[in-house]
Amino acid sequence: MFRRVSIRLALLFGDLFVITLTLLIAGWLRPQLNFGRPLGPDYVPLTWTLYVLTIIVWGIGFLLIDVYNLQKNLRLFDELQRLIAAHIAVLLAFAGVLYFSFRDISRLQVLTFAFISLVLLIAYRLVFRLFLRFFGDKRYGTRHVLIVGAGSIGRDVAHRIVAHAWTGLRLAGFVDDNPQADTMGYPLFGSLTQTIQIVQEQRISEVIFALPRDAHAKLTNLVAALQALKVNVRVVPDFFDLVFLRSTVEDIGDMPLVTLREPVLDPLQRLIKRIFDLVFSSIVLLLSLPFMGLIAIAIKRDSPGPVIFSQERVGENGRLFKMYKFRTMVHDAESRQEEFIQRTADGQPLHKFYDDPRVTHIGRFLRRTSLDELPQFVNILKGEMSLVGPRPELPWLVDQYEPWQRKRFEVPQGLTGWWQVNGRADKPMHLNTADDLYYIKNYSLWLDILILWRTLKAVIDRRGSF
Repeated sequence: MFRRVSIRLALLFGDLFVITLTLLIAGWLRPQLNFGRPLGPDYVPLTWTLYVLTIIVWGIGFLLIDVYNLQKNLRLFDELQRLIAAHIAVLLAFAGVLYFSFRDISRLQVLTFAFISLVLLIAYRLVFRLFLRFFGDKRYGTRHVLIVGAGSIGRDVAHRIVAHAWTGLRLAGFVDDNPQADTMGYPLFGSLTQTIQIVQEQRISEVIFALPRDAHAKLTNLVAALQALKVNVRVVPDFFDLVFLRSTVEDIGDMPLVTLREPVLDPLQRLIKRIFDLVFSSIVLLLSLPFMGLIAIAIKRDSPGPVIFSQERVGENGRLFKMYKFRTMVHDAESRQEEFIQRTADGQPLHKFYDDPRVTHIGRFLRRTSLDELPQFVNILKGEMSLVGPRPELPWLVDQYEPWQRKRFEVPQGLTGWWQVNGRADKPMHLNTADDLYYIKNYSLWLDILILWRTLKAVIDRRGSF
């Protein structure tokens, strides 16, 4: 545990140093700026009292907002998201404190301090992670991990340990009764009966049991024997075939409960997502109306049939709705679907493929530029879709889903999503579920914004669209 505590303390004191340094920089920089309200002759530099107050406000604020929780900040994206949100929240609180105490402080100076401190805090996080990655092995507190079980669960645990080595975890190797087990190049020290000896010889500080359910009977005596050693013992529940979304561990008295299913979006997240959808979609729809008129004329001149193509899709919680698109195929394309459908080597259908003869000339252009998707902003305004989420699927494809794949309907279906920006139509639609579940497990408004940004880049590059 020393390594975890040392990381938290290093981050806390580093942040407070950055805040103090930034306040000093802002105080020096303000008189040098040629814009903003001119400083009068009664301008007084920042006092030591304000420095102490700033350190207290940021220290308490970051601790209360849980900025230093390593379990929640394993990914850099999560850490920066939490850091930025906490910095803004504490800054607002700090502005309130200044209003009642130091009202003569220049507002431009506060804004300068806010911007520079945020940049330096982010830079410190990046440098700190690089330091741990390259020099972490030379510091005390490294925890050597032994995984009991080299099956799929054990290898999954190993991948996560390697990915988060900056926290001080080092994978020593595996223990498994199968001498031919795949250990990813790490040592296979022996069988389960040799675990105690291996822990002592290899100076193991963490033992993680990653055995399938049918092998749990072997754990009782082994766990009891490990209690006599100075080693942390952890068990990975073999619930991965049941846990599709976010799982949590709660206590009722002394009984731990693992939550296998709960709503992915809480009421506040759902409200924020809906407001974001309404504001963004309204702006885009209004700006695109002239272009949509020109597209409608081009479609009519290119081929007979309606301008708008509506198709039944499966939305959130399995509800059916009509999804709108500009027509990009001949008007009888759906009736000819079986005639042209293609399949993968294992028999899975490909919904979209290159050189589909049913696509019209203007339709090919609309698909390459993704302009055929513009009418779906109407679906978003109606609440049938969201800007970001798993792509609404065709009912006949959903009928072929495995039960675990249906978890993609736990959130609003989106105009764009994680799998689209990681391949778009290059990926068969029946293979997108893993990406959709990744999005569901890691949902945040920042992730939505990141996906929208990457969608814009993918559209400009015309990658994977046909």
